[in-house]
Amino acid sequence: ATEKVLPIDQVVKPGAYLDAPLVGQRAETSGSWVPGDFLVVSSRFNDGVEGYWVTGQLRIAGTAKPTSLAVAIGWTADEEKAKAAAQRLEETADGSVVTVSGRLISDEGPVAPPQDQPTRMDRMSPAALLGFWHDTAELNVYRPFLTSTAPLGGLEAISSPAPEEHSSINWLNIFYAVEWAIFAGFAFYLWYRLAKDAWERELEEFEERRTAAS
Repeated sequence: ATEKVLPIDQVVKPGAYLDAPLVGQRAETSGSWVPGDFLVVSSRFNDGVEGYWVTGQLRIAGTAKPTSLAVAIGWTADEEKAKAAAQRLEETADGSVVTVSGRLISDEGPVAPPQDQPTRMDRMSPAALLGFWHDTAELNVYRPFLTSTAPLGGLEAISSPAPEEHSSINWLNIFYAVEWAIFAGFAFYLWYRLAKDAWERELEEFEERRTAAS
């Protein structure tokens, strides 16, 4: 189900948490990049290789109130290349509307940066990015972020495979169902034995009364 590309507003609303079954859902939306908000996030792994993401603030098109989505645009193993890519993206952020598609991932949660690197980010968190973004007055923000399928600025594609499928069978519930079926069978058997014993006693008493009467 996660592999069908859906409009983002059919998956999650701004400010709402992403439901667990929808983590990794492929979605798309349209908007324009906000200049000055292409930021680098460290400690990003691509197929086991540590590197960097370049992220951007995508201002969603056609909304009643200003609404933004954090987008992970691409990956590189080199920090200088990440900064250069961010600069290239700044130069092309001319306000034109683009369509972005990718996977929706839950906010990883912000963490305090090192004291000697106050702008460093090691977690992909829209809440943390919001603190560095521009033009945020009365801004609605999506809590999850999007990992873009198509990289920009000379970056490599972010490795973002489909979520692993898990069995929907709840074995504990099945065990309880079997257990109750056994209890029900035992109760029926107990009722049957009691009813049969009572019926046999009535037959014996009837035979005794008939014998005594004759």
